[in-house]
Amino acid sequence: MTQISDTQALILSAAAQRPEHIALPLPDSLRGGAAAKVVGAMLAKGLLQEVDADLRKGEPVWRETGDGHGTTLVATDAGLAAIGIEPEDTNTAPVGADHAPSDVPATDTPTETETAPTARMPREGTKQATLIAMLRAPDGATIEEIMAATGWQSHTVRGAMAGALKKKLGLEVTSEKVEGRG
Repeated sequence: MTQISDTQALILSAAAQRPEHIALPLPDSLRGGAAAKVVGAMLAKGLLQEVDADLRKGEPVWRETGDGHGTTLVATDAGLAAIGIEPEDTNTAPVGADHAPSDVPATDTPTETETAPTARMPREGTKQATLIAMLRAPDGATIEEIMAATGWQSHTVRGAMAGALKKKLGLEVTSEKVEGRG
């Protein structure tokens, strides 16, 4: 089974509930470059496909093709299977088959979505991996404990939690003050 992130699962779940399994609109929290990376990874894995948008039906447009047309994103059978949904009937046309394939030749200059790398995970043995491991411990970790383990200053620890862990990796970080520990 294909490994997917929480964000990818959210996109596929929403698409499964929409007519023709259209994946747009994306979650409000996913904008700009982050959206391009997530969608690019999903296209590369075959979880989504780009199809011509039917503007007469009011289908949302993912990107402009440059000739006055646009493409939309549709969840594939593989994408639905990744979240545990079997196709309605295996003898019918694939999801999105009522759309014509995208007219954009593969030799065009790559777009942001086509060149987007897969989701980043921290390498083992890095300070970021140490930070994540300490925070995942049953009792968590204090700022002082993380400072001692990484050699970072307190503002760097807080910045890493807010920027790298929350924003870039999408991890949930909670805090609480424990009497005698901080």
